[in-house]
Amino acid sequence: MKLLLLLCHLLIISGQTSSTCPHHCSCHGGLVDCSHRSLSSSSLPTSFPSGTKQLRLHKNQLSTLPNGFLDHLPDLQSVTLHDNPWVCDCGVLYLRAWLRRHPPTHTSHVAVNCSSPASLRGRLVVYLTEEEVLSSCHYWYCDLALASQVSLLLFALLQGALLVAVIIFLRRFERMSKEARRTREESLTAGEGHGENEYSALKDSI
Repeated sequence: MKLLLLLCHLLIISGQTSSTCPHHCSCHGGLVDCSHRSLSSSSLPTSFPSGTKQLRLHKNQLSTLPNGFLDHLPDLQSVTLHDNPWVCDCGVLYLRAWLRRHPPTHTSHVAVNCSSPASLRGRLVVYLTEEEVLSSCHYWYCDLALASQVSLLLFALLQGALLVAVIIFLRRFERMSKEARRTREESLTAGEGHGENEYSALKDSI
């Protein structure tokens, strides 16, 4: 069991590290420079050389870092992250936690400020409280739940309208049936009376 866990760990590390330099970056020894590349969070390299000691990610278009992004570089000593438009919602929790695991004098802390939301703009990510971050979170399933509730309400209103329409139709049908039955009975009664009058007239003439 321990051997299996060790193999899984090695596979995870090998998936995050490699001996080749990322396509968008330049490498020299333990320095990997990915700065000034207009990298977004979705276009970040997925692996770095295993011996990476310095990683430069400043002056890009990064809004968040994927969970575990920096955890598989055991020799990493410094990261530059400034001049990126960091979005301080739930997606910044990993970056905040990683920064907090390093001393304030660490170069990665320099100018890592929130770009949005407006209520947190300019704040240093490392000093954000968990409550501040969570209050700005916007979960997609909240929108889905709201849309579902609205859909259910509209469906219920539609069912109510159809039920009212059916009740009105049934009442009209019942009223028309009664009128038709009464008309038929009156016609039969009038026909019987007319027949008796003809019989009486014929009898008198005899």
